Amino acid sequence: MKQTSFVILCFFVASNFLVAQTKPDAWKISADKIDPSNYYGITVANGMIGIVSSPEPFKVKDVVLAGAYDQYGRGRVSNFLRSFNLLNMQIDIDGKRLGAADAKGLKQTLDMHHASFTTSFDYNDKATISYTYYSLRQLPFTVLMDVTVTAKKDITIGSASVMEAPDALKDVQNYYNEIDRPHVVISLLTSSAKSPTGKLLMCASNTFLFSEAHGQEPRVIHEMWDNNMHLMKFTRKIKAGETYHYSIAGSSITSAQHDDPLNEAERMTIFAKLEGRDRLIEFHNKAWDKLWESDIKIEGDDQSQQDIHSMLYHLYSFVREGTDMSPSPMGLSGLGYNGHVFWDTELWMYPSILVLHPEMAKSLVEYRYHRLTAAKRNAFNHGYKGAMFPWESAASGVEETPVWALSGPFEHHITACVGIAAWNYYCVTQDREWLKQKGWPVLKEVADFWASRVERNGPGKFDIKDVVAADEWAENVDNNAWTNASAKAALQYATKAAEIVGATADPDWMVVSNNIPILKMENGVTKEHASYQGEGIKQADANLLSYPLKEVSDTNSIRKDLEYYSKRVPNEGTPAMTQAIFALLYARLGDGEKAYHFFQDAYLPNLNPPLRVIAETKGGTNPYFATGAGGIIQSVLMGFGGLEITPKGIIQIKSALPKQWKSLTITGVGVEKKIFSVH
Repeated sequence: MKQTSFVILCFFVASNFLVAQTKPDAWKISADKIDPSNYYGITVANGMIGIVSSPEPFKVKDVVLAGAYDQYGRGRVSNFLRSFNLLNMQIDIDGKRLGAADAKGLKQTLDMHHASFTTSFDYNDKATISYTYYSLRQLPFTVLMDVTVTAKKDITIGSASVMEAPDALKDVQNYYNEIDRPHVVISLLTSSAKSPTGKLLMCASNTFLFSEAHGQEPRVIHEMWDNNMHLMKFTRKIKAGETYHYSIAGSSITSAQHDDPLNEAERMTIFAKLEGRDRLIEFHNKAWDKLWESDIKIEGDDQSQQDIHSMLYHLYSFVREGTDMSPSPMGLSGLGYNGHVFWDTELWMYPSILVLHPEMAKSLVEYRYHRLTAAKRNAFNHGYKGAMFPWESAASGVEETPVWALSGPFEHHITACVGIAAWNYYCVTQDREWLKQKGWPVLKEVADFWASRVERNGPGKFDIKDVVAADEWAENVDNNAWTNASAKAALQYATKAAEIVGATADPDWMVVSNNIPILKMENGVTKEHASYQGEGIKQADANLLSYPLKEVSDTNSIRKDLEYYSKRVPNEGTPAMTQAIFALLYARLGDGEKAYHFFQDAYLPNLNPPLRVIAETKGGTNPYFATGAGGIIQSVLMGFGGLEITPKGIIQIKSALPKQWKSLTITGVGVEKKIFSVH
């Protein structure tokens, strides 16, 4: 008996030691068991250019450039375009081209703190190789791949930078140029191509960066393979025990961002070359250090901490200050949802970014301001006043929903979401000048839309009929809970904004707001829409009236709605935001354990190997779902953290943590960069 107890004790101690040794790192996600047939890439991005990882050594799956759209492929609407694959490489050792079968002990690591992705492996008994790539935060259109080869024996390496054009591009032109200066030779591998309809000129260029520590730079040779691919290469002998270091810097830009993209791609690449590898990485790291001054720190739950950092990392990676661009549901991780912008931005990603980085959130809300004219035309086309924002939006701001999807002409709550986002930007920043110049024009047109959209059927009966609900399984229904409540809120916010900026609000706005019905069932539960009969739901539609709105505000009603609708979510086919809202509201109700259950249920079943990337649904395979990440981050900030956006700024209300969390600290909140804690 004693011996058995001793064995059990030893096993317990050993198990605890093993757990302690392998506990999740707060800032790094690593994988050393990589199955190429079951691999979902991680994205390194700077808000403008996204690089998606591959399981193949020295390969990149995708390069995605924000704002680059053209009509091709699916749906006869604008689609994201892949840019030139400007970081693919080839490496030979002693004449042998290395491939996946040659990479022994392959390991990949995402460093979220400094937004870098490293792959390392051994090649037999000859060399240890690692490479790290960056989408440089300080240079919006520039990327860097940093390579290290440590020789175990005397070897000769041959390395090539390969420029490949995606199949969808046409009229590819390839260029090679050497700029010879007394102190440096700059080899430029450059390509340009037209987008499928010829609308855009897409360009990319790259160059080698060699370390001065290795003496004279090797000779670079250019090879033209075909119209869609060319390369430049060099060879170098390395002695046993020696480490050889070199990099590739490249830039990609289109005529959507610059009037002279071909020359600009080369100019930016030359700039990176002369900055040099060390300065490029130094400034990139400093930029990310600054971003992470706004952080979420969880004590007591290492896996939740790592996962929350991953979600924040992706939101930060997909957004950039100083633009009028807005992220799609999949950010810069690929071509998912054609790269279009939905309510996913305003309701799910934007609030977290607004709370932690208002200066970045400004880009998202101004994306809508700069497309206000297109939204006004859309309203006119449908017989309404004001602005009717498209359900799917791309570069121009016209409706980009494929015709076969009913969301385009009927999912009108997006227009209220845009108005709410504009109001919340003012609430957080208290920037009256911005409200006057940009927020108010948006809010006014949104309010005019809803005043014309309602059907006036008597007091308390200003119905909003024939919509696709936020719960998109409910198509062409009347008086949808979220649509009606968000319209009411947008009308109220427009009225308040008018008072702040000294404009005159249309008195009809509040008449309309006060007469839009919010339906209830006989048991007092908020009714999702007029014909709702208790069926399963895709979205926590009615629960959104408790957050982010205050349409349902008393505790009993919030709980009643939660308990009713949380039982009507199927085990598959629903997006991560649904459970995130349940988690947020239960945390605010003081039930940390139920909140934690839904927090985990929101994303753990959605994770894909090998680097825990989130898909849209449980068991889904379409990562990275930035919308879900935004919803889950809100469950932490506004749920467990109790943060609340009010007309006077950000405050903290009472909330509860799960027992697994000892404390939650949120740093860098709002324009004043405040710190909030919960214990």
